[in-house]
Amino acid sequence: MRWILASVALLLASGGELAAQGKGIRLWNLTTSTISGFELSPAGKNSFGPNQTLNDKDKEVDHDERLRITGVEPGRYDAKVSYPDKRQCFVRNIEIKADAVFSIADKDLKDCKK
Repeated sequence: MRWILASVALLLASGGELAAQGKGIRLWNLTTSTISGFELSPAGKNSFGPNQTLNDKDKEVDHDERLRITGVEPGRYDAKVSYPDKRQCFVRNIEIKADAVFSIADKDLKDCKK
């Protein structure tokens, strides 16, 4: 009986640790199109990191889908957003908070080129 109680206590403790870690930083795609590339750079630095859409199982982020962002600390960022039709746009000065969702919408897209 003690063994069962100890096992249950261990499971509850490990579940609590996972909950404390949060869900991480996530992008919510509110643009009207599927995103095929999403790269972040510290605001104003123009040094973009890896394509975050590679974190998704199908390597794209559909409209109204959320994407886990990795390797990024909270702060202000510029984003390079790419689409399957080769269009590329920028979103400037995004505030990213720890364990929070940030969104981009069509109105946020600037300097779009094909």
